[in-house]
Amino acid sequence: MKSFWLLAVLAVSLVATPPPQTAGDGEVLVRIETALGAIDIAVDIKRAPITAANFLKYVEGKFYDGGRFHRATRPDNDVAVGDKPAIQVIQAGINPARRGEAFPAIPLERTSATGLRHLAGTASMARAATADSARSDFFICARDEPALDAGGRRAQDGQGFAAFGHVVQGMHIVRGIQQQPVEKQALRPPIAILRMARVQ
Repeated sequence: MKSFWLLAVLAVSLVATPPPQTAGDGEVLVRIETALGAIDIAVDIKRAPITAANFLKYVEGKFYDGGRFHRATRPDNDVAVGDKPAIQVIQAGINPARRGEAFPAIPLERTSATGLRHLAGTASMARAATADSARSDFFICARDEPALDAGGRRAQDGQGFAAFGHVVQGMHIVRGIQQQPVEKQALRPPIAILRMARVQ
């Protein structure tokens, strides 16, 4: 019964997939097909060349196929602590079976250098405590998140996160994923990424 339900959801999401939008100058369009529907991201290869190239390397290598959105933050599970503000994002990762093949971490492209900002729909690389630690996990902002920009207070070092693109279609899917059941901040179950690829 559970497998039948999953097949029905997948069938509906694939049938209801809208035609892709177009990317702007200096952008590459990538479609994320999830179990809940499609999200189109314009990847900014002009203003964030290092981060964009890293993300596209994982896309072209099909690392995200079989991956999942595994984390969602929202007011009921992420609150401000001291001077560390709360955020609202969904976070995704590559297929867990391929983690051993992940590429080395990349240097942080700060928003102060790229001119990009963490607005609603911005795609950005997740990182660890050290600035130059982003590899394959990325997140999408569900609302404007200036605390994630360079100089913001979400990262303890104040260096922020590396924005590299923005959603051009599918923000309702982003917000739908954000509202799925969670255990603390972990999506339970995670939302499957069926496929991710360039669309132009």
